[in-house]
Amino acid sequence: MADTSGPTADRRPAAFPPITLDDMRAARDMLSEVAGTTPLEGSRYLTGLVGAPVHLKCENLQRTGSFKIRGAYVRIAGLSVAERSAGVVAASAGNHAQGVALAASLLGVESTVFMPVGAPLPKIAATRDYGARVRLHGQVVDESLEAAQRYAAETGAVFIHPFDHRDVVLGQATVGLEILEQCPEVATIVVGVGGGGLAAGIALAAKALRPEVRVVGVQAAGAAAYPPSLAAGGPVTLEKMSTMADGILVGRPGNVPFAVIDELVTEVRTVSEDALAGALLLCLERAKMVVEPAGASPVAALMSAPESFRGPVVAVLSGGNVDPLLMQRILRHGMAAAGRYLLLRLRLTDRPGALATLLKVLSAVDANVLDVSHVRTDPRLGIAEAEVELRLETKGPEHCAEVRKALEEADYTVIP
Repeated sequence: MADTSGPTADRRPAAFPPITLDDMRAARDMLSEVAGTTPLEGSRYLTGLVGAPVHLKCENLQRTGSFKIRGAYVRIAGLSVAERSAGVVAASAGNHAQGVALAASLLGVESTVFMPVGAPLPKIAATRDYGARVRLHGQVVDESLEAAQRYAAETGAVFIHPFDHRDVVLGQATVGLEILEQCPEVATIVVGVGGGGLAAGIALAAKALRPEVRVVGVQAAGAAAYPPSLAAGGPVTLEKMSTMADGILVGRPGNVPFAVIDELVTEVRTVSEDALAGALLLCLERAKMVVEPAGASPVAALMSAPESFRGPVVAVLSGGNVDPLLMQRILRHGMAAAGRYLLLRLRLTDRPGALATLLKVLSAVDANVLDVSHVRTDPRLGIAEAEVELRLETKGPEHCAEVRKALEEADYTVIP
């Protein structure tokens, strides 16, 4: 994460025409046959953790797998005939790319999307399937963004920003309208924050209908531009970022959403990578929801400090477009963070049947052996000694303690 001590805001956010409740309702009508009303599902586990009702707003089940279709459609629908004829261009590693591609196709507008060379293949394929011409450029989204803006300048295509435009924020505000309709008694809405378009839209809708509702934004600690920006009074650019949550990996808040978040969002807090991995695992195991790390960030915040949220709570699962290979790595990390993996090194007497005896001890306490490494020739070992490294799958921290106790009682030496 960047050193943000004593940050200086890049510039004060530009003013833009206010978004009214009537504007939001008109956007909702516009999207009625484009973006479905996503379900609000109760979470028994999180409810027990927080001590108040917790609901999940399932934008991961939206068309294209995220909320982005809402803002993209409203933005493109607002273009003039001349602007539409020139086509649109965007840059994204995934969700915004798919939202723009589908929205443009539905409106009969040609779209070009610049994506990083290393973007996950399923996201590239989906963007093409939704009708966009995909151009791979750069190693990171910022490089793709520069290429898209050059393309817009050269061709006259309209650049569709992922979050920094009034119409995009307006489209995302329809998520807030749905939440207030589905859970009129909501006290706190928790939402992930990247550039800020979704959080700003939800805050506008919530405050227009029920000003007392708290809106809490969540950022990954390794890519948290909003806390220093809010402290500085304007968008601050991070020098370094690192997080698995690519959907909220944004180095500078948008001017338009910043103005709203600064005024209407109650707070923006951060969560660790371990918390994100644990939240993704919880969504999969307990809620049966496939959610990307950015979409799981509100759940990570609830799990990290459950006592700090006033209920009823709605946590917005903003997207479910996660690359299967990344999902595999995150789940392993989440299981390790939750104490579901245990790595041990043991010394034992090097004799026939010694390893089989050790495995019987582990079997008796229901520990699942994933990997075994058996070393006999290390110079640190005595003539009659061997060393075994084990990777075990367990049921959690209490089970890990039970496994260690069983090994100690069987006179095995666990090496620190």
